[in-house]
Amino acid sequence: MNGQNENLKELFEKFVEGEQAEQAAEDIRKGEQILGGNPAPQPDDELIANIKAEIAVSLYNKKQDTLRRTAYKMMAVAAGFMLLAVISVKLFEKNSIEPERAVNSPAALSAVWDNSADETLTAEIEQIESDLFAMQSSENSSNGSEAVTELEMEMIETNNDFWKG
Repeated sequence: MNGQNENLKELFEKFVEGEQAEQAAEDIRKGEQILGGNPAPQPDDELIANIKAEIAVSLYNKKQDTLRRTAYKMMAVAAGFMLLAVISVKLFEKNSIEPERAVNSPAALSAVWDNSADETLTAEIEQIESDLFAMQSSENSSNGSEAVTELEMEMIETNNDFWKG
C-alpha cells in the first residue's frame, strides 16, 4: 500500500506542486477507505428474477417476429414461382393449340422471306449467266456486244440489290 501511495504522489506532482500533490493523494486514500468500509448493496433475488423474465419474454417476441418475417418472405417467393409456373403453362398450352400463329411470327416470316428472296435472286443470276454464256458462244449473233454489256449491267445491278437486302 505504501508503494501505491508513493506512485500516486509522484503522479500528482507531475500536475501540481508538492503540498497540493500530497493533499490530493491523501484525499484519494480517504475515499478508498470510505468505499471499502461501505460496500454497494446487492439487488434482491426477486428483482433479478423479474429482469430475467422480462428479457426472456422480449427474446421470445423477437424470435416470433423474425420467424413471421421469414415466413412472409418465403410465401412471397413461393407465390412468384407459382405465378411464373401458371403463366408458363398457359403460354405452352396456347402455343401448342395455335401452331399457325407461330408461322406468322416476325422471325418465321423473316426466314420465309429470306429463303424466297434467295431463291429468286439465285434464279435471276443463273438466267443471266446462261444468257451470257449463250452470247459468248455465238448462239445469238445479232447485236452480241451490246447484249453482253446489257447483261453485265443487269448482273451488277442484281448483285447490288442482293446485298442491299
